[in-house]
Amino acid sequence: MSFLIRPATEHDLPAIQNIYNAEVLHGMATWNEHAYDLAHFQKQLLHFQQNQFPFCVVEDQETQAIAGFADYATFRNFSGYRYTVEHSIYISPNYARQGLGQQLLAYLIEKAKMQHMHVMVAGIDHANLASIALHEKFGFVQTGYMPQVGQKFGQWRDLVLMQLLLNQ
Repeated sequence: MSFLIRPATEHDLPAIQNIYNAEVLHGMATWNEHAYDLAHFQKQLLHFQQNQFPFCVVEDQETQAIAGFADYATFRNFSGYRYTVEHSIYISPNYARQGLGQQLLAYLIEKAKMQHMHVMVAGIDHANLASIALHEKFGFVQTGYMPQVGQKFGQWRDLVLMQLLLNQ
């Protein structure tokens, strides 16, 4: 299979919505408990475009299906954090374990360096060992562990905070 990473477009939003909402309903990559409508993703696309942050998809070149998406945005909404970003990566279950998360993370890191960001942050569910290992492979280090700060499916969840210094 051949894949292409490219900026998300309005046309991609239904696929992005399906991938994200499946994770909301069945997974732990997001602790959001409510599915989003298409209007949410339309606003999100506009927000990323206006702020010049990447919002990208990985497309299966054979089928033109959207296999996943990724983005980053400001870590906190205070000016002192303007060089720190937090990212998100979501892969369709149909395309899991094909290295797409790795490709998307490499893409986001390169974009962040090009935009002169200083730090990239990842907030990961403590049980998502594959994501933690992926981030470690790229040089992220664990900088925080926050027990029971979230809840999903009636269970308290622990948050692992990881970060990468981009200009080292």
